[in-house]
Amino acid sequence: MKPYLEAGEFVTTHGIAGELRLYPWSDTPAFLTHFKTLYLDADGQKPLEIEQLRPHKNICLVKLAGVSSIAEARPYIGKTVWVARADAPLPEGSHFVQDLLGARVVDDATGEDYGTIAAITHPGRHDVYEVARPDGTTSLFPAAPPFMAGTDVEAGIVRVKPIPGMFSAAESGDAP
Repeated sequence: MKPYLEAGEFVTTHGIAGELRLYPWSDTPAFLTHFKTLYLDADGQKPLEIEQLRPHKNICLVKLAGVSSIAEARPYIGKTVWVARADAPLPEGSHFVQDLLGARVVDDATGEDYGTIAAITHPGRHDVYEVARPDGTTSLFPAAPPFMAGTDVEAGIVRVKPIPGMFSAAESGDAP
């Protein structure tokens, strides 16, 4: 697993004292409040010390050490930031979205391999997995408890309990 996780993107400045607006790629902006350091690269070689980070509506307002004006903050706009996985503990049974990308989606009952998770959206209460099928098509799969059998992040496998037609146009009656 990657030691650093993408956490969000600086989208613009805030005020005149060098604060930045960070759009977080997490369930809630509050997730980022306990971090002391962000990174400008996926290898942790470019640390950014946080002076202050606070949630504000659906974003975070970030004051970086050594950045005290709009002119000093502007170069960060559009930059992706990472956090160290070691600094981001999760509750038991939880996982990072990034760890699911590329995972194989397998039928828990039959062992059939439906493809790999190419993208994850958050349209409502449950995530929706975009599954890249071996035949080049994609399927959308709701990651709701009735359809999930288990996730093994280490093995890169998501076990599912699909209903008939979820992965087959022929089963659903959509085939010619």
